[in-house]
Amino acid sequence: MGRRLGNRRKARYLAGMKPNPDPAPPDLLAPTFVLVRPQMGENIGAAARAMLNFGLERIRVVAPRDGWPNPRAVALASGAGRLLDFAGPYPDIQAAIADCDYVLATTARGRELTKPVLTPERAMATARALRAAGKRVAVLFGPERAGLENADVALANAIVSVPVNPDFASLNLGQSVLLLAYEWRRQTTAVAPEVLALAGKDMASALEVEKLGDHFEDRLTAAGFFYPDTKAPGMKIALRNMWSRLNLTRAEVQTLHGMLRQIARHLTPGGS
Repeated sequence: MGRRLGNRRKARYLAGMKPNPDPAPPDLLAPTFVLVRPQMGENIGAAARAMLNFGLERIRVVAPRDGWPNPRAVALASGAGRLLDFAGPYPDIQAAIADCDYVLATTARGRELTKPVLTPERAMATARALRAAGKRVAVLFGPERAGLENADVALANAIVSVPVNPDFASLNLGQSVLLLAYEWRRQTTAVAPEVLALAGKDMASALEVEKLGDHFEDRLTAAGFFYPDTKAPGMKIALRNMWSRLNLTRAEVQTLHGMLRQIARHLTPGGS
């Protein structure tokens, strides 16, 4: 089915007809990523895969060098090939962005054009604000060899520039798409910066951690660890702080109790 659809679009393109608009994905106002004159099918597929990784589904291909559809693009998309079924092709940038209200152009080089230059973070924040206002945003990505030309960038409202090493600023097409897609996802999806994966275990209660601290203090006191006496209070506080910082599970507390008991039995017959 996908191949027949692709052949029909190719026929329309060769006949000079504009392809049908994209179908409605889950988020109609998510950014549309436009690959301008991409050279390698593998990079188109990698771009589609990166987009779907971060929940973006609107990709458009402008005048691909090796024609369209491209089996190498589908192969490298690795499960995201359905995005390519509706990617075009489009004859030029103007056709690809005709239904968009705001256009961003990605480039690593300085341009002799007066335009705002945004970081990926600010660019996707702008896209998010425009989406909230019901506007559609397109992001242009240039061909692998030299990127977007000035005539391409002139069609955009603003430039997106990634703060890369100035001595080696070239990014792969798939990498560039991934950076912007990640930034979009990061800003639009609530993700806790840190979580504790318990793997089905229960966290130890404060009382259980306290009892573990008591057990260690008893054993370490018996072993003469808290020396000299003047430093003993500070050493005990440091140990208590360590136990609370470790976020121990109930099973871990029980294991540590068991370790202490086994050591005590080995060193002191009859110990418990």
